[in-house]
Amino acid sequence: MLLDETSLFDPSLLQELDWSSNTVSFSPAISPSQPGEGLVLRPLCTADLDRGFYKVLSELTVAGDVTEEQFKAQFEHMKKSEDYYVIVVEDTNIGQIVATASLIIEHKFIHACAKRGRVEQVVVSDVYRGKQLGKLLVSTLTLLCKKLQCYKITLECVPNILEFYKKFGYSTSDEKHAVLVL
Repeated sequence: MLLDETSLFDPSLLQELDWSSNTVSFSPAISPSQPGEGLVLRPLCTADLDRGFYKVLSELTVAGDVTEEQFKAQFEHMKKSEDYYVIVVEDTNIGQIVATASLIIEHKFIHACAKRGRVEQVVVSDVYRGKQLGKLLVSTLTLLCKKLQCYKITLECVPNILEFYKKFGYSTSDEKHAVLVL
């Protein structure tokens, strides 16, 4: 597999989101189809390895040194499973990834074999913070989780950013992570 524009998942899933059911306000108004001037929100693709995807992830945690082969193998594994939804925001003016977040779907036996969504790895490059991209990522993944008919969405976060997630309807659970029940 070459580093190309192959998407991790079907981009139409993002285009079909019912943005009118979003519960968070944006000023100025932005959406998955219009994230800002020169910006595009889309699924991760293999070419993003060369567009600074790991540089953005390293602003969140230790991303590690990953070879092109390792990245391609992980990408293919995630794509085949159809349970990983990694979205990115690319600044097309500079051809770089400036934000990313992930949704992982877990298949359960409980709740009549329902699905649960986990939001992870939400990070916006420090140069792009304050442009509502974190809100856009979380809103998009929350709506995607609903579209995929998950009975519950969870995420883990450090206490100092809990207030950010409460804007979306997440609340602290006894398990010490934020939970939104659909």
